[in-house]
Amino acid sequence: MDWDKVTLRWIRTAGIALAGAAAVSALGVLFVRDQMHRHRHNLFSPRPLRRLAALSYIGKHPDIENAHLLRDYIGWEKEPKLRKRAAAILERMERSLTAGAAEPSGV
Repeated sequence: MDWDKVTLRWIRTAGIALAGAAAVSALGVLFVRDQMHRHRHNLFSPRPLRRLAALSYIGKHPDIENAHLLRDYIGWEKEPKLRKRAAAILERMERSLTAGAAEPSGV
């Protein structure tokens, strides 16, 4: 058995697998960005059901930017039930972000 051929075949296979993993990761990032954009856009949709779905999605992704977005949304929303839901999500998000900031980084 020629070890050079085996080594080259293994390196080529590993390279292809690595390129495939990188491509899948890139597609995943693009998909997540698209979903975030779509849900942020739907947060101000004229359709209440889309706004509710967007609230649910954004509530699962606590970060400072989403907290600011929810504050803007609460001021914009006319429907009392959706405004109350957004306020509850914002409160939970702020508690989560405060708790995360208070934890030691472990560095």
